[in-house]
Parts: sequence; C-alpha cells; structure tokens
Amino acid sequence: MPKNSPDRAGGLRPDGHSSAIRIPAGLVVLVGPPASGKTSFVRALVERGQIEAEAVVSSDEIRAELFGAVGSPEPADSDAADAADSDAADARIFEERDRRIVGRLAAGRTVIAESTNVTPQARARLVALARRFDAPVTALRFAPDVADLLQQYAERGRTDLTPADVRVYAAVMSRDAGADRLRSEGAAAVHDVPGRRRSVTPAEAAARFAFGRVLPGYHLT
Repeated sequence: MPKNSPDRAGGLRPDGHSSAIRIPAGLVVLVGPPASGKTSFVRALVERGQIEAEAVVSSDEIRAELFGAVGSPEPADSDAADAADSDAADARIFEERDRRIVGRLAAGRTVIAESTNVTPQARARLVALARRFDAPVTALRFAPDVADLLQQYAERGRTDLTPADVRVYAAVMSRDAGADRLRSEGAAAVHDVPGRRRSVTPAEAAARFAFGRVLPGYHLT
C-alpha cells in the first residue's frame, strides 16, 4: 500500500504525518466476531496511552472475574438446568457490564464496550444506555474474512468456541452489522478497523484513532 494511502475507515497509515480519525467522547461499541481482533486492538490502545485501562468494559473479563471462565456467551448444553444456569450467568455478566458503562458515562468519561455486539439486540441495549446521558455512540467494526478469522481463532487456542461457532458469529456479523445498519440503530459514526487482511498490526490500527476522553459540559478534576 502506498505511503499515506487511505484505509477503509478513512484514516491514513501511521507514518508520523497521517491524521488520526477522531472518536468523540462517549460510548464506543466494538462490533465483531470472536477472534476478530477486538481485544488486541484495545490492549494496544491502553499500551499506547490512548485510553485508560478502566475505559474498556469487557464482558469476557467480567465473566472471568465472576465465574473464572473466559469466552463469549454460547448456546447452552441441551440440559435444561445447564441452560438456566447459563442464562443466569449471562444476566449477571451483562448487568455488571451495564453498571460499569453507566458509571463511566455518568462521570462524563468515554467508555469502550468490548463484546461481540454482532446482533441488533445486543447493540440496542448499549445504545439505550448512551441515550440516557446524551452520549454519542461510535461503532468500530472488526470484519476480517472468514479464512483470516479462523486462522486467528486457531492461533489463540480458544477452547470455549468451535470453528462452527466462529462461522456463525461471522455470518450474523455479515447479515446484521453493516455500516448502514449500525447508523440506523443510532451510531453517530461507524469505522472499520483494519487488520491482518490489510497487513495492519493492532498497534498500527490503534494509531489511526484518537479518542476524546470527556463528554462536553463535564469538567473533571
């Protein structure tokens, strides 16, 4: 790719002369299947000092905190008791996630919702939280092709998902999480985050964005 050529998100390669895509303070919703690069991206943001670690609210991390298990919510075992336990666990996880998001927005701070968010229902819950505080919603899409997605899944050695699960998430993403759909749901802006297909590392992808930290009208001390 030529130096300073535009990427799909409208930014430029981080060569010291490129302008970063500015993300306003508010709610940032990551949208992408498991293994699509969301966690690596936010980790790079934190390591580069672009956001505070506390700004990232991860459903997987909350799951690990509460239950010692890592992974995206998946269809439960056929046993009814197991299904009920799984539903109760998911309810606790997302209640805690919402509580942390509300805490950040109420304090006038940016917050990043790190979960798959590939379904309209999942995103509607988040958009409703942002609207309570008149906070803008920015969607960042992670949409690698299926071959890259499965390779990343294999490299990470996840045992909570199967390749078939990953394919299902990718199909839902393709069907229900296009840029126009996200805007119609309430996202003020939608950007694609480049990855392996574009030979862009997480750190390079992170360098293409600049995040506002405080909502208008708030004065933090």
